[in-house]
Amino acid sequence: MVRRPAVAGQFYPSNPKRLQDEVDSFLEPDAPKQSALGILCPHAGYPFSGTTAGKVFSRVTISKRMILLGVNHRGTGHPFAMYARGQWETPFGVVDIDEPLAAHLLAACSHLAHDPDAHACEHSLEVELPFLQRLRHDIRIVPILFGSHNAAKLRDIAQAIAKVIREENQSILLLASSDTNHFENQEITEKKDTLAIDAMLARDPERLFKVCEDEQITMCGVAPAFVMLHAVNDLGASKAELIDHRTSADVTGDYSAVVGYAGMSFR
Repeated sequence: MVRRPAVAGQFYPSNPKRLQDEVDSFLEPDAPKQSALGILCPHAGYPFSGTTAGKVFSRVTISKRMILLGVNHRGTGHPFAMYARGQWETPFGVVDIDEPLAAHLLAACSHLAHDPDAHACEHSLEVELPFLQRLRHDIRIVPILFGSHNAAKLRDIAQAIAKVIREENQSILLLASSDTNHFENQEITEKKDTLAIDAMLARDPERLFKVCEDEQITMCGVAPAFVMLHAVNDLGASKAELIDHRTSADVTGDYSAVVGYAGMSFR
């Protein structure tokens, strides 16, 4: 089974040469790279979030095996939907699903389910792939979409992910895909984003969940970030770094209704 691209020609170019040129314009080949347990990347159209994504990917060693945690914007399908078999296609070609890793995760956590239909139209993980393909041709992925904020189940999933990564005994990078606050003015968004970013810098997923709820921060990927933070903490993370933070106003010049984009690493 091959998942065809859903947002090529919309969020990023569908022409391979144009896509390569655009991705390369965001990457910084001379930036120092460090190993990481997890990263946070935004998922908007490349003109808006490509700079932030490029800065993150340029500063982290990309593992051959990755678990991608995305948000199910449409809420269709299983609440914790994995794409466990087959390939994903982009204009650069296909990326193989890491089927042994996916099977290991499914066996480790009953909350997860193979549900390719949930992924069919979702952009939050698709937009990360061209960056990963440019940096590593042999990458294998396990994509998981989150359509539920059930904290107890999210903790279980995070614990299972950390357990599986330890048992695999190989470098496996976690990617949580999320934008930050949505569609408020620049001043409010900067304040709300700072609250969410500070919680992530403290590597405190419970604080992140609470502050997003209490302050009505519309961080779409709070569930993927919550899972990633719990998992990297379980794996021994001791440092978090904010690599980049900006808003859509940096592109549009419209400060009245913006979307925030943060890029972070955890090691």
